[in-house]
Amino acid sequence: MYQLIKELHSLSAYIVLAVLIAAVLNAVIGFLKKKEFKVNDLRISLFALIFSHLQLLLGLLLYLSTPRLQMWGEGFKVVMKDKTLRLVLVEHPLMVLIAVTLITIGWSQHKKQVAPQRKFGKIALFYGIALVAVLSMLPWRLWWFS
Repeated sequence: MYQLIKELHSLSAYIVLAVLIAAVLNAVIGFLKKKEFKVNDLRISLFALIFSHLQLLLGLLLYLSTPRLQMWGEGFKVVMKDKTLRLVLVEHPLMVLIAVTLITIGWSQHKKQVAPQRKFGKIALFYGIALVAVLSMLPWRLWWFS
């Protein structure tokens, strides 16, 4: 079961990254070109929100089923001293949780705006910061070579 969740989480990460990048680029372009905020803009942003939340749920399932979780029983210092364990058990989950929270805040903030440029601005800001956060803490080495 763990291997299936791990593969699903890894494969769906590509979708999440693609949709999140599309949402950020769309929002930046819309903001800079002062475009109207249309249904397609809403959908791109909403898909990024939905896929990021689904990825978070998959990640939580993966976290709870990983054999590495047992290392917490060895103590906090053991996990924090090991680079891979720290990344997988602390840094990546925490940063992704922060990123999904930022995406959710961005979605919520954009809905409160009336002016299209402000809608694009909120999406670009919050989704953009979330994208940087995710990219900074992806376990690249584990993701590509596992």
